[in-house]
Amino acid sequence: MMVFIRLIIRDLSRALASGGMAMPIVFFLLVATLYPFAVGPDAQLLARSGGGMLWVAALLAALLPADRLIAPDADSGVLDQLAVRGISDEIVVTAKMVAHWIGFALPLMLAAIPASALLNLESTLLSKLEIGLLLGTPGLAALGVLVASLTDGLKGTSALTGLLMLPLAIPILIFGAGSLAATDNGALKLLTAASLLLVALTPFAGGAAIRAGRE
Repeated sequence: MMVFIRLIIRDLSRALASGGMAMPIVFFLLVATLYPFAVGPDAQLLARSGGGMLWVAALLAALLPADRLIAPDADSGVLDQLAVRGISDEIVVTAKMVAHWIGFALPLMLAAIPASALLNLESTLLSKLEIGLLLGTPGLAALGVLVASLTDGLKGTSALTGLLMLPLAIPILIFGAGSLAATDNGALKLLTAASLLLVALTPFAGGAAIRAGRE
């Protein structure tokens, strides 16, 4: 357990030192700021479409640091050293998944408050958005780590990461945006299921990808 916690703290410290935690939040707020200029000053239109746009921005914010989740440790030999010490690749992937979620999702939920004001979202809609982000961002974090594991060592990693991650994130995007307009909890339940599925699969699939790249 101590090794797992140290891995999380290490990844968070590295992301904080490199500015990797700030970039997704700045991007998220910039999108929320520029969106009203694109669609015009219609307050009702902003309120109707702003929530879905914030979900798209959250997806892209999760994608931004993906090329730095696995590659630096793989290139420097850290992953090999951890394996030699008996620390499984699944534990490493899980720690990176947790660190990625803490690093982008929690600040993103705070940034959603000023973003919602820019888009004229009502308080009830903001509450649904925050609940949806809480349930859906673990899946986005898991997907980012999974895709980073699968594309590690390949050329054009940034482009490949986007091409792989964006289609796979469509269910979370659909259910997350759908929960804003839904009158029941059906969309939130589907969002939670999709997110939990990704969280459960990522340690095993990501660990297998890392081992395959090592051989």
